[in-house]
Amino acid sequence: MAKRELQEINAGSMADIAFLLLIFFLVATTMDVDTGLTRLLPPIPEEEEKQEVKVKERNVLVVLINRNDQLMVDGEFGTRLDQLKDITMEFFTNPADDQNLPEMEPKEVEFPRGSSPLLPPDGVWRGDVSKGVISLQNDRSTTYQKYLLVQNELVAAVNQLRQNFCKLYFDKDYDDLNMNNPRDKEIAEAIRDVYKMNISEATPKNIKGLN
Repeated sequence: MAKRELQEINAGSMADIAFLLLIFFLVATTMDVDTGLTRLLPPIPEEEEKQEVKVKERNVLVVLINRNDQLMVDGEFGTRLDQLKDITMEFFTNPADDQNLPEMEPKEVEFPRGSSPLLPPDGVWRGDVSKGVISLQNDRSTTYQKYLLVQNELVAAVNQLRQNFCKLYFDKDYDDLNMNNPRDKEIAEAIRDVYKMNISEATPKNIKGLN
């Protein structure tokens, strides 16, 4: 009896199916909003404007990480990681109007009308916002894990301020705002305007005096 020849499998149709599945997942997959780490980058100066921009010392909180993964915050060596969040929150709010903490400037931020009984009828929040900026810098030998942990604490501090604001004015968690809802999205954007992620990352270098 002659052996029956095996039929070859048509791989062309399988490639088409795989391509269609890839397109489906690209279209159907949603991306989380505002999950990255927002950072400040200095603007590129014009040729005739290449001069040093002076920032008042009180408006900058310098956070340094040395090669031994130790922290120096605002000149204080030995700051613990679990202290950094509270330090950052106080820096951005300056609740006691401390002359050593950032200047506060009046600002108006527009929220949806009628979104909170604590806001005036026009929905405009009027208050003081910080001029403060966090300057984060690490040694070239700093471990990546330590750098990320410090980043997380700085970001967590700003997120906590946004959370407190949202809870006070809208009686809900900031993370519970629905970005697919135009009203909630407008509220979230306005809160981010009150508490900006003003964190500037400097180029790694050998940090003298800490190693």
